[in-house]
Amino acid sequence: MEIRLYMQMLRKGWWLITVATLISVAVSLGISYMATPMYKSTATFIITPSANLGTGRDAVSGLNTLDNRSVIATYAEIMNSSRIYQEAINSLKVSPGALKNYSVAAVVLPDSSVLELTVTGPNPDATAQIANAIGLQSIIYTRSYNAVFDMNFLDMAAPPSSPYSPQPLRDAGLAAVIGAVFGAILVILSEQIQTPLEAYRQRNRVDNQTGVNNARYFRTLVEQEVAEHPGDEMSIGIIQLHGLTDLISNMPPSATQRLLRTVRDKLRQELRGNDVIGRWTDTSFIVMLPATSGPATKRIFERIFQALVPPVTINQYALDISLDPRIGGSVYQAPLSPEEVLERAESTVEDARKDTARPIYVWDLKNPFWVEENHEEDQQQPSP
Repeated sequence: MEIRLYMQMLRKGWWLITVATLISVAVSLGISYMATPMYKSTATFIITPSANLGTGRDAVSGLNTLDNRSVIATYAEIMNSSRIYQEAINSLKVSPGALKNYSVAAVVLPDSSVLELTVTGPNPDATAQIANAIGLQSIIYTRSYNAVFDMNFLDMAAPPSSPYSPQPLRDAGLAAVIGAVFGAILVILSEQIQTPLEAYRQRNRVDNQTGVNNARYFRTLVEQEVAEHPGDEMSIGIIQLHGLTDLISNMPPSATQRLLRTVRDKLRQELRGNDVIGRWTDTSFIVMLPATSGPATKRIFERIFQALVPPVTINQYALDISLDPRIGGSVYQAPLSPEEVLERAESTVEDARKDTARPIYVWDLKNPFWVEENHEEDQQQPSP
């Protein structure tokens, strides 16, 4: 399950992996282009018992002594010493400052009496000359104090034909792998970070009890709708559950949540797919009906009212609760502001709450104080 989840993350973030890979390859090629080519020359040396030992017991003893790794290691340290390096440089008649970018390393090859001397630097001919000079000075020095063993060239160093560094193709391939891995890590980390952030944003937008938009975020949605469609009609409606005014504070939290979510589901059944629901107060919901005129708003509110009139039964607590809905709405048209539309909706639901004979009020700029059709006297009042 975890692998499948990670694969989904990687497929979703393929572009980030691609970008990271391309950047890594580009940086690698840039570094390779600007880097100074470095060459490597290698010379090998063999340590053997001295010919002066003859072929008797001394020769056998010398061979046994070579099995002691400290003997070979001593020769390697002599070759790595500053004294031998300086004498080699002097023999080449080269200024030490000209060789500051060169390095020397002598190692013992495994399970053998062979030394390998490697010199690296920016000039291929110089690396070979330095390696051979160090080897020659090491041979001269060791023969002057040790007559038991001889060190001789096995293979002399030759100037390399191509640099060992940089190698653009190899480095670019390695950079591509590193970039892809880094990009994959970024994708996974971004998804891991984004999930808690998205959950946090969701908690700030959603009402915990009902699962719909909270009042603050609903205001934002209204402002966005007006900004994106300034010339279109848009209706706001507040559904006040008057029957819960004195009851909701005494209900168990689980019963309150079950009741409010039942109301939410009824609202969703009566609304269209692009309509928006929010929790306005403890006992009221608010809806936004995009591209909806006054008459269409009235019909929708009537359906909502009829859906909420029957008592809601909470089986767990054996309760039948009358919601006694009151609905107030307003229709947006320019030059109204989003805040003015919300204020009109609050004003009309207050009128509906006070007027027991008129449960639905809708304010429309085209027809101020427009309400249910059986109250024509209100339609003839002058516009404010």
